[in-house]
Amino acid sequence: MDVISWLRDAETAMPLDQLAERTGYSPSHLQKIFKTSIGLSPAAYARALRVERARAELRNGKSVSDAIYAAGFESPSRFYENMDGRLGMTPSIWRKGGEGMTIRWVEAPTTLGPVLIAASEKGVCRVAFNTPPEDLTRLFPKATIVEGDADFADLFQRVVAAVENPGRSHDIPLDVQGTVFQERIWAELCKIPPGETRSYGQLAAASDKPGASRAAGSANGANRIAVLIPCHRVIRADGSIGGYAFGEEIKRELLRRENSAQDDG
Repeated sequence: MDVISWLRDAETAMPLDQLAERTGYSPSHLQKIFKTSIGLSPAAYARALRVERARAELRNGKSVSDAIYAAGFESPSRFYENMDGRLGMTPSIWRKGGEGMTIRWVEAPTTLGPVLIAASEKGVCRVAFNTPPEDLTRLFPKATIVEGDADFADLFQRVVAAVENPGRSHDIPLDVQGTVFQERIWAELCKIPPGETRSYGQLAAASDKPGASRAAGSANGANRIAVLIPCHRVIRADGSIGGYAFGEEIKRELLRRENSAQDDG
């Protein structure tokens, strides 16, 4: 089918109307026969191709950002949306104390207090309020941990901007790894619109594990990247604010800023 070749050769997404015009079919008819033949719609097939391209680029040693853009995604967030809930970008060494990794860090001042930001070559792996750099040695005991340099300055500045304005969209690569369930929960956290909240039960249900609210809470607590993976958007079922690793005051302020950003349009 020529459509498959066109999708494989395309550097960016091809709209269904454009594909239909090339074939001479109507968009609805093309959608129907393509899905009958391939099992996916043209758009879903194209997204799967881009994910595989990005994975191949990662295996070849490219950074997350470079791999994502080379594969034709508009942003890392678009890539994460198509990763079946898996945000992890690094292999099993992430879970082995960072063996073989170099992690660079900075302590940045913000209006919410000092923030520890750390990143590998592939993306941000730690964001934490009022936390000393020694925390990284605990999390990544086998990694080489050094203070950030000029090459990471732009990335760290973008994280600070995201912390200061949590209701605004950001385009920041993440380097995280967890269990399948944890990663599913983290992906669902990223889908909660700024200014909105969810209970642990709602989070579990959205992850196809209704009734696993306690496990969802544990996965939420295992998140090592504050704000960028917005665990502050989870509250108790009764509507109360609930706990937060960095204190309720910071959690309330993050939510207040998100609501304010939405009100400002």
